Amino acid sequence: MYPADLKYTRNHEYLKPLGDGTAMVGLSNYAQSALGDVVFVELPEIGASFDPGDEVGTVESVKTVSEYYMPTAGEVLEVNGELEAHPEYVNEDPYGKGWLIKIKISGELNPELLDAAAYEAHVASESH
Repeated sequence: MYPADLKYTRNHEYLKPLGDGTAMVGLSNYAQSALGDVVFVELPEIGASFDPGDEVGTVESVKTVSEYYMPTAGEVLEVNGELEAHPEYVNEDPYGKGWLIKIKISGELNPELLDAAAYEAHVASESH
């Protein structure tokens, strides 16, 4: 149900390690479906550094505005500029075209990140 090569937060962000000390960050499929149709994504400045759990930006949908948070310590290398014209990518392809930011990971990965099985259990516990 959730890609096994990703790490997840309890706030429904994912971290996709790219193998070179960098990672993609985005919203999980569960998060995008809970938000509904995404109409705007606020992205951080390139070069900004964040600690795990820091608010990075917001995602606005037809239903609500929701913050998203940094899954692990890192520096923003790139933002997904395509989302300015196509915020719907977050809904259509959250693990592909709908990524939010690319980061350079600082130090070790946040030990509180969940693997796919643990994240699936977390989602199941929240939806009951």
